[in-house]
Amino acid sequence: MAKVTEITVWTRGVTMDKEGRDIINAFAQAVAKEGKYVQAFDNYEDLPDRVLVTTRKYIRISDEEIEHRYVYTNDHPDVVVIAEPTIVKGINVLKGMPEGGLLIINTDRPIEYMLKFIPNKDVLGAIATVDADGISGVWTVDFSGTEGGVDAAGLGGGIAAPVLGAMARVTGMVKKESLAKIVKNVSGMERGYNEIKLQKFHKPHVEYSWSR
Repeated sequence: MAKVTEITVWTRGVTMDKEGRDIINAFAQAVAKEGKYVQAFDNYEDLPDRVLVTTRKYIRISDEEIEHRYVYTNDHPDVVVIAEPTIVKGINVLKGMPEGGLLIINTDRPIEYMLKFIPNKDVLGAIATVDADGISGVWTVDFSGTEGGVDAAGLGGGIAAPVLGAMARVTGMVKKESLAKIVKNVSGMERGYNEIKLQKFHKPHVEYSWSR
């Protein structure tokens, strides 16, 4: 069976939900443009119409066709992305992650501070942070009811852009040039790519592209 890389994105309902959708949709589109197979979808058990309730969104990537089309959760995420930093408090965001996975958090806090809230951090191969709020200065909001789709604001106009840049830089799963053809805020995406901070712990099973 072909290797399928699972990415889980955590965000919050209503006011932040579009950011999570932008992350999965833009990343998936860019990956597809580079010839890989990809799936992007919401967790259907979550309630995105409730303000600030945590919601999850998923990406699956493979070099071959993905067979499990009707499994609607990522049970073993290789990469976890936290779009709003307080989500790490009291939630097991690394549940199911294989040894050596990657955690990316939108925060301006030091990595050491964020690790205090991750009880099972020993599974991590690396943790990365990017100040997406500071870079973009805005959250994009969508009240149109088009969950899972793309609204008039376009993809990656808010904090999603720097988060996407950070994901491209660390994971190496997509080129930033591919994302630049999709995201609305290209400069924000490039700043996220360049301004990410990363700490490695041991040999990861995800081949991160970080070279510094």
